[in-house]
Amino acid sequence: MIVARTGNEAMAEAMRQINPDVVAAYPITPATEVVQLFSKFVHDGMVDTEFVPAESEHSAISACVGASSAGARVMTSTSSQGLALMHEILFIAAGLRLPIVICLVNRSLSSPINIHCDHSDSLASRDSGWIQIFSENTQEAYDSTIMAVKIAEKSLLPAMVTTDGFIISHGMERVDMVDDAAVPKFLGTRQAKTSLLDVDNPITLGALDLQDYFFEHKRSEIDAMNHVLPIIEEVQKEFGEKFGRHYQLVDEYKMEDAEVAILAMGSTGGTGKVAVDQLREQGKKVGLVRCRVYRPFPRDAMLKAISKVKVVGIMDRADTMSTMGGHLYNECRSILYDSSARPLMKNYVYGLGGRDISIEDIEAIYTELYSIQKSGKVDQDIVYYGVRGE
Repeated sequence: MIVARTGNEAMAEAMRQINPDVVAAYPITPATEVVQLFSKFVHDGMVDTEFVPAESEHSAISACVGASSAGARVMTSTSSQGLALMHEILFIAAGLRLPIVICLVNRSLSSPINIHCDHSDSLASRDSGWIQIFSENTQEAYDSTIMAVKIAEKSLLPAMVTTDGFIISHGMERVDMVDDAAVPKFLGTRQAKTSLLDVDNPITLGALDLQDYFFEHKRSEIDAMNHVLPIIEEVQKEFGEKFGRHYQLVDEYKMEDAEVAILAMGSTGGTGKVAVDQLREQGKKVGLVRCRVYRPFPRDAMLKAISKVKVVGIMDRADTMSTMGGHLYNECRSILYDSSARPLMKNYVYGLGGRDISIEDIEAIYTELYSIQKSGKVDQDIVYYGVRGE
């Protein structure tokens, strides 16, 4: 069914079709609409979900942990400071191996206060043990939300699906929704091995774990993250076979004969593809790589993609505050350390606080990458693109 939906509406529709047992949430701009619309579905009797309007995001994710521990299928939505307030509990959810799914709308972290998009919120939680999937557009946000539930439950790891605040969350696009009955059939029912409500078989959850066994239990969680990429690929393949839309860990666009490329996440991937098409019409061999699954980092797929070109511009919509540039830039430098093919790299930290990145901006970046290819050197490896006075 073809419909017009914003990113927030598409995520809410996906949640409606998933029909989770529990949704606990506290509203925050620009993610408010996701749970606001879903609460209407609850009110209208369109889902069987127990909706918990919590008093804060910390309370919301805590309620999600409790419900998931009882064996429920659980979802929520948040953004920015809301995710930051959840930060403590994110580690608990991952450590307890609870398959909670967050519909996250990317928004800058204060201060200064800003309600627009960058990726500082999700990337601040990159090491919390959550799978992170970044969406290019509304269709992908809808599809990824559905897939994330199955991925989380198969891997026993929590997952967050992100959209760029206002750019996707409030932008109206064409969405091809699958049939309502097909989503529950695709997902099946959650088969929890234990439940806090099973009083005949009591369990201990979240116990104190000191030097004797903490390392072993944490190593088990790490091992789960180390082996989740095949599960993601398996679910993506099944989704593609059933619904006709196919996704990869790393999205390559016109990379077969590309000489230079950019690497980006989120909606910038779509803007970059338009720039690629226009430059291709001028005979320039440019390509684009989009990191769709960021956690766990798809080392092999990413290395294969970026090693194809001579120069790659890494576009980061957040900074590590480490003097070392953005998150993607640091990840890619790391995986290239032992690689025999090492493209020249330049980091473009851009779009903080929602500053626009246009097709023309990306074309200008490609022009600069060609200059680097010609000279064979990178004079300044980290730039803050679009900042006044630079």
